[in-house]
Amino acid sequence: MRPPPDQLPGRAAVMTSHAGYPGFGSVVALEGDRPLGFAYAFHGHEGQWWHDVVIEALRLHGRSRHVRRYLADPLEIAEVHVLPDAQNRGVGRSLLHALCAGRPERTAVLSTRTGPTAARHLYRSCGFVEVLESFSFPGSPDQPFSIMAARLPLLGPGSRRPRGRSPWWPWTG
Repeated sequence: MRPPPDQLPGRAAVMTSHAGYPGFGSVVALEGDRPLGFAYAFHGHEGQWWHDVVIEALRLHGRSRHVRRYLADPLEIAEVHVLPDAQNRGVGRSLLHALCAGRPERTAVLSTRTGPTAARHLYRSCGFVEVLESFSFPGSPDQPFSIMAARLPLLGPGSRRPRGRSPWWPWTG
């Protein structure tokens, strides 16, 4: 994400606090001894900043059904990062699948920058759908994000959810 250097201490503090959350898990992709990327997640629940902000936004936008559907038992994917020279090699997909494998939660949720990005393409290919688009978190009004959610386990490469209306998902295939 390339945050400004002055934000790095704050981001490090947030990541350190996340490590103490219930169900915390992390993965690192290595090529030999060289780290190519990392990802981490934890069980999301009431009282956590991201979780509470997103629930409030969904309710304000008339999407309370998404709260029940996606945020009742979520794995909150907090970070997925891959070095630029390692992107488009399946590293991000491997990190995401390893992070979500065997989790007890029903869904995975995350936020990613709005717009046509490689990250959004990856998330969609793994079964994530937008539940709230162009959302600005408090303190960042000029940085819109999409809130995305997926049923667990994640879709594998080339797989699709069954066609037709499901009582669990709000779209038809």
